[in-house]
Amino acid sequence: MRKPLLAALATLAVAGATVAPAVAAPQAAAVTVDFAGIVSLSNCSGSVIRFPGSTDTAPALVMTNGHCLETGFPSAGQVITGQSSSRTFGLLNSAGTTVATLRANQVLYSTMTDTDVTIYRTTTTYAAIKSAYGISPLTLSATHPTAGTAIKVVSGYWKTIYSCNIDGFVYRLKEGSWTWKDSVRYTSACNTIGGTSGSPVIDTSTGQVVAVNNTGNEDGASCTVNNPCEVDANGTVTVRKGINYAEETYNIPACFTSANALNLSAAACTLPKP
Repeated sequence: MRKPLLAALATLAVAGATVAPAVAAPQAAAVTVDFAGIVSLSNCSGSVIRFPGSTDTAPALVMTNGHCLETGFPSAGQVITGQSSSRTFGLLNSAGTTVATLRANQVLYSTMTDTDVTIYRTTTTYAAIKSAYGISPLTLSATHPTAGTAIKVVSGYWKTIYSCNIDGFVYRLKEGSWTWKDSVRYTSACNTIGGTSGSPVIDTSTGQVVAVNNTGNEDGASCTVNNPCEVDANGTVTVRKGINYAEETYNIPACFTSANALNLSAAACTLPKP
């Protein structure tokens, strides 16, 4: 998991280039990706997000990792909904300057099963944030990402932007007691470090979020904490030291209403349920 570590800067220096970059399909002209709408947490990164159908007057949401939850890592198989929270987030502008503090009033959804995500409801609305600070939320794409896509991983904790491509997708990514499905594997240029957990992964051709950054293999160990392993459909295990990963987010919008209320019983919702 990419929480802050004492060895974070050393990890940045030694992250390996062990996977050849995928050949990207022709891309549309890139959009500008900066820090507007990104947030910093006490131990992680995150972003103010909306769904394609969210209304401007809906409560603003903040997305980070499940393992960034302030009450500790959700256990394997655990799904948390409706948990009270007063967590704060530093809202960044395009230059990476903190311009406001947002506050949560509820953990709408958090899990480390199949994916690694926490979604907070804040005490303000998108319209209020736009009016006060001129900052719009990032939109989650509702379609599966594509291999070869140019992406940027934007960390509010470090105020750093990593640029690379989606190298491919992992059938199962295992780390300690947790297993994640259909994870995104980066090309080696995205050598993310501790503190980048929860950073949005942005498709540079659309400006939309396609995944949430969450982990990387630091030491070359197999399937241990901070050393995830890839498991294919036949059970074959592959370890890629220095390679980093994210969890897709395209399946999240179907589980929320236009008012940003969680609806896990929606017909198209495939997120794990409590």
